[in-house]
Amino acid sequence: MKSKFLFSIAFLLLFSNVFSQTNLNNYKYVIVPNKFDFLKDKDQYQLNSLAQFLFGKYGFTALKEGEDYPQDLRSNRCLALRSDVLKESGMFKTRLKVELKDCNDQVIYTTGLGESREKEFKKAYNQSIREAFLFIRDLNYSYVPNESITSLATTTITSTSQPAAKREVSQEIQELKEEIEILKKAKLAAAKQDLIVKPKPVAELEPEIPPKTEIETAKPIVAKPTSNILYAQEISGGFQLVDSSPKVVYKIKSTGLDNVYLVEGKSAIIYKKGSAWVIEYYTNGVLKKETLNIKF
Repeated sequence: MKSKFLFSIAFLLLFSNVFSQTNLNNYKYVIVPNKFDFLKDKDQYQLNSLAQFLFGKYGFTALKEGEDYPQDLRSNRCLALRSDVLKESGMFKTRLKVELKDCNDQVIYTTGLGESREKEFKKAYNQSIREAFLFIRDLNYSYVPNESITSLATTTITSTSQPAAKREVSQEIQELKEEIEILKKAKLAAAKQDLIVKPKPVAELEPEIPPKTEIETAKPIVAKPTSNILYAQEISGGFQLVDSSPKVVYKIKSTGLDNVYLVEGKSAIIYKKGSAWVIEYYTNGVLKKETLNIKF
């Protein structure tokens, strides 16, 4: 009798997991809020940025709330799930879980609890949210279009109807693009400066050697390679990485882990691997890695 009961429980858990996975696979995007309700400030302890990164790591196309959404999502908000992180009370533990709702505010999936006994808030929240996301990792999410969802268009968003907060975020993104463009122009100007040929001193001719009359072939001008070293300058909550211009290339925020940083304004993380530094980020759902030369 007891074995039948245990078998029934296991079957229900397996069925629930498969059903949740199937439902989640029908949604193309996950929207991460700028602030979780149990915290006071936006992206406090970089938890919202960490949640976006972890969703991307486990296969989702994760978007920050208010950013410039893709065209299909602007036409049909039901293509996306809205995520939230909830805190449950615990006497000696920090306990967090991840919740996903559809466009009708119906809960589609809730993870198990991630727990931590760390006393420092930043470390405790970081560890707990990572443990909660292990439940999402085990779902092996892969997007499968569903006609019943893609046919819904409950809310159409146009550029003229965006709330002020969303326009503000879009403006910040545009300013960041302009800053990158200025940095590119500065690097190009520096490269052109390196191409200037310095005049060579005229060698003194010895009396016994007649002067040369033939025309020497001009040597090709070779541009000096620009340095790819990024220098870390300490700022509040982390560092800014500047090149030799100097221009700010990245701003990175400290995490609860040694030699692991979140990149401000990007779905990216920088960490140390051996003696090298690596930046890891998602572009259109594809994980990319680059090696950086950082001097602290």
